[in-house]
Amino acid sequence: MHDHLVDPTTKHTAEPFPRQEQLPPGMTPRMTPQPDHGEYSYRGSGRLAGRRALITGGDSGIGRAVAIAFAREGADVAISYLPSEQEDADETAYWVRDAEQQAELLPGDLVDEQHCADLVQQTCDAFGGIDLLVLNAAHQRDRGGIDEVPTDDFDEVMRVNLYSSVFLARAAVPRMDAGSSIITTSSIQGFDPSSRLVDYAMTKAALVAFTKALAGELGPRGIRVNSVAPGPIWTPLIPATGWPDTLPRFGQDTPLGRAGQPAELAGAYVYLASDDASFTSGAILPVTGGTPI
Repeated sequence: MHDHLVDPTTKHTAEPFPRQEQLPPGMTPRMTPQPDHGEYSYRGSGRLAGRRALITGGDSGIGRAVAIAFAREGADVAISYLPSEQEDADETAYWVRDAEQQAELLPGDLVDEQHCADLVQQTCDAFGGIDLLVLNAAHQRDRGGIDEVPTDDFDEVMRVNLYSSVFLARAAVPRMDAGSSIITTSSIQGFDPSSRLVDYAMTKAALVAFTKALAGELGPRGIRVNSVAPGPIWTPLIPATGWPDTLPRFGQDTPLGRAGQPAELAGAYVYLASDDASFTSGAILPVTGGTPI
């Protein structure tokens, strides 16, 4: 084997994850093992120089990996997160500033319509505008059956995963110029839904439709809209879903034989945000360990 080739089946651990559980939304320091967000591996090359990004759920998981990558590519980054996630958000901000870019921390709850509008305004106030909107925040819980879906939690899944995407895009689009980009985080669940994630999967399928419809609307204005569809990725969302018994097998049914790490998604978001993807809009980019969508 050539020394410069990296075997994707062994790039990150394929060992079973230890049994663990957290209350939502989950915190990074309590995870075993710790996820890789690209802190020590991602190398930027100026592909997003001068851009101004807002990332929801930017405190941890995929959002943190995207924030680190965007900063190292030259973007200033505003991070939306729940107040209870302050410790994680501070860590993400550290890495953004370590890349010599501005980090703006914007705590609050995306279920609130006014907060979503304020996030866009605060990003514009901090950076002088907004060019990149990454709709990444999500909530999920294990559902034993359709008769075990509590209405209040169902509402939260819908509002965090879907309503906030509409609220944020509605506020951001009038402020975006040609060359701007919106990226949603859909999921393999939007194509191959699990019965135990029925409401989460519903929202992810809807985000696929939202992405394609918005791409059609905004294309003539030069604003591209795309989605990244992750498979099983080791983020705080996973131990906070309520899967202590099945967690050890998480991700082992992919063709690559393991779960993905947040760092392995960063390049997909950078590509879609950059001018390299100037003719790519309405696309769903799967990062699933080989499982087809």
